[in-house]
Amino acid sequence: MTTDAFLADCRARLAFDLLSNTWNGVVLWALRDGPRRPVELRERIGGISSKVLTETLRRLQFNGLVDRQAHRDASSRVEYQLTALGRTLLAPIDAIGVWAFEHGDEVMAAQEAACAPDPQSARSTC
Repeated sequence: MTTDAFLADCRARLAFDLLSNTWNGVVLWALRDGPRRPVELRERIGGISSKVLTETLRRLQFNGLVDRQAHRDASSRVEYQLTALGRTLLAPIDAIGVWAFEHGDEVMAAQEAACAPDPQSARSTC
């Protein structure tokens, strides 16, 4: 049995799983300034379908990171907001964003280099 927290079946893997989903961190970040209706989230985020947004919000709610608030005055009006637990992920998401801003060009250059045509076969490796 390994004692390495990042390799063992442990809470660190749970956190990595939460942040590895493409949309989880984006939706959490979009909610950082307060409650939003789904249509507002779609406008703010861009590139996310209604179906994927709904799935993401349900997953985040299931994990205790967002609350769903249905308004009594309008049966179809629903807003989502971060829970206290959800707010604790804003600092790690921000740190990942800073890293991406600082190193994104390097990653894209590595991807381009990996996909460059192979001079011996004149074919792309991607």
